[in-house]
Amino acid sequence: MAGYGINSMLKEGHKHFSGLDEAVMKNIDACKQLSTITRTSLGPNGMNKMVINHLDKLFVTNDAATIVNELEVQHPAAKLLVLAGKAQQEEIGDGANLVISFAGELLQGAEELIRMGLHPSEIISGFTKAINKAIEILESLIEKGSETMDVRNKEEVVLRMKAAVASKQFGQENILCPLIADACIQVCPKNPMNFNVDNVRIAKLQGGGLRNSTIVQGMVLKGDASGSIKRVEKAKIAVFVGGVDTSATETKGTVLIHSAEQLENYAKTEEAKVEELIKSVADSGAKVIVSGAAVGEMALHFCERYKLMVLKISSKFELRRFCRTTGCIALLKLSQPNPDDLGHADSISVEEIGGARVTVVKNEEGGNSVATVLLRGSTDSILDDLERAVDDGVNTFKAMCRDSRIVPGAAATEIELAKQLKEFSFKETG
Repeated sequence: MAGYGINSMLKEGHKHFSGLDEAVMKNIDACKQLSTITRTSLGPNGMNKMVINHLDKLFVTNDAATIVNELEVQHPAAKLLVLAGKAQQEEIGDGANLVISFAGELLQGAEELIRMGLHPSEIISGFTKAINKAIEILESLIEKGSETMDVRNKEEVVLRMKAAVASKQFGQENILCPLIADACIQVCPKNPMNFNVDNVRIAKLQGGGLRNSTIVQGMVLKGDASGSIKRVEKAKIAVFVGGVDTSATETKGTVLIHSAEQLENYAKTEEAKVEELIKSVADSGAKVIVSGAAVGEMALHFCERYKLMVLKISSKFELRRFCRTTGCIALLKLSQPNPDDLGHADSISVEEIGGARVTVVKNEEGGNSVATVLLRGSTDSILDDLERAVDDGVNTFKAMCRDSRIVPGAAATEIELAKQLKEFSFKETG
């Protein structure tokens, strides 16, 4: 029998919630479930979660931002929480877990109030009052003398970074923090406010342990140089996205060849074309060619002849970072670059680190110096987790550069806030 009223209009299996309470309760419930997932992995003793995403990739981490990103949350209300976590991640770079867990707790409190018959808008205005009061109280809890911190003082930096890193890699913070601090201080510009998180790169190499991790001043690319030239100093660089290879004829054509000479000439013209292109690049003053795709054998042969170093960077993002580090402009196809398109590096060399060959690009001048933290670990998921810890450390440094004031940690601040807010709430009427 067909349903009556609104149910007759909806597909089977659809639910219709009427009234404020049912709809709001369902939304709160969804958010609470999300916060229950992240809540148990908060802080240094938090548990790791194993998430398998839609591509069957496995993540083992206690980093809330990663967890909620990979969970593909569908529920609109819970999605808001995910967005809040993401906003926190982008703004501060750490603390996404607290945001989500805290929001879940707030909603749980709100749920009881709604059950008592309060209207959501009244609850919101209460929350707003609490926020303003909390910010006011926070100002009075700041540690004395923390306003004048020197962001280039390694000990102070490590001290403040420890908490953030320990919450991701408990027990490893004494090894990691000095590494991160070194990297950050190396690339910190004259005005610390301009510190760019992107200038601290992370390279992950399998094998070895965390104690083998090091810092390299410059950018580290996985992989070896393609030719026999392994080191150049003060070099100009040309970047070609499309690869360095013979350009086959654009249209499909049939070439009818009658004699051996014609075949030889046909091959020669192709060879001459490649040589001409490579020569034009060498003439422009470039000593290094960076290719975003395959490098043909013939092209490589001519690069050797003109003493050009050849690097291959297959990842688009790496290529973009490389361009930013060296100031190159990436060219689409192999052609003679303009002088303005060329980038510059102080030195590019192939080094061996822990059995893996890597290319190190150093650039001291130009102000956009980059430091790379080379992480070593036995498995991919350990490396990924280390990367997140480093990320948190670097973001903490960025926050310090903007505002170096600190409040007591280990939840002391939060408990004090709660106490004062409670007293404040008794004075408020309504």
